[in-house]
Amino acid sequence: MHKLSGAGQYAAAEPNHFAEHLRTESLSVGTYSIPAGGVDDQAPHREDEIYVVTSGRASIVTPGGAEPVGPGDVLFVPAGEPHHFAEVTEDLALLVFFAPPYSGR
Repeated sequence: MHKLSGAGQYAAAEPNHFAEHLRTESLSVGTYSIPAGGVDDQAPHREDEIYVVTSGRASIVTPGGAEPVGPGDVLFVPAGEPHHFAEVTEDLALLVFFAPPYSGR
């Protein structure tokens, strides 16, 4: 058992911040923070990804369109799908689960 203290809490970041909290053979967990007005410059990942919005508001943009997100929303993005957060109106904190573990850009 591992307790991930502080996971999902916004970390002041310029421009963005990713903190990994756990890595195993099958998954990794981290917190991605984007400040209000910030620009998310991420590229598609090689891993399946689940985001849990813990604080803030924004839109997630995918080839299927844009969807507003806020606290409590859970998002699944399959490996390879282009996506980014836009219109970040409040400091955004996202608990992120990658399977298999995040390998970088």
